[in-house]
Amino acid sequence: MILLERLKRWATSVKIDTWTLLLAYRDPLTPWYARLLAAIVVAYALSPIDLIPDFIPVLGYLDDLILVPAGIRISLKLIPAEVVARCRIEAQERQASGQPSGRAAAVVIVTIWIAAGFWIVHTIACG
Repeated sequence: MILLERLKRWATSVKIDTWTLLLAYRDPLTPWYARLLAAIVVAYALSPIDLIPDFIPVLGYLDDLILVPAGIRISLKLIPAEVVARCRIEAQERQASGQPSGRAAAVVIVTIWIAAGFWIVHTIACG
């Protein structure tokens, strides 16, 4: 039971940190290079398409357990501390109110993946 509670807390903190990155991305005090990395990490975290598909035993979940948290940690270190603190408070408030929903972001990411797929197919077929 204790392990399950720790995993739930960890998952919640990853979710809050993902939303913190999304909010920090929008902040004008965030440097461009931190915005770029934050955008990549958030897009990957919310994307239904993984670098390593989840159906591959053990390896399928390594990206979710290692890459996403590592990307979050690196991104947060690149963002000014006052921006992270302000955005983390807002992310926690949104989490408590049940406001954050990744559906809109997931729709945008899936649309980008589909558009990229069509572009690749078009380029190969016509080029």
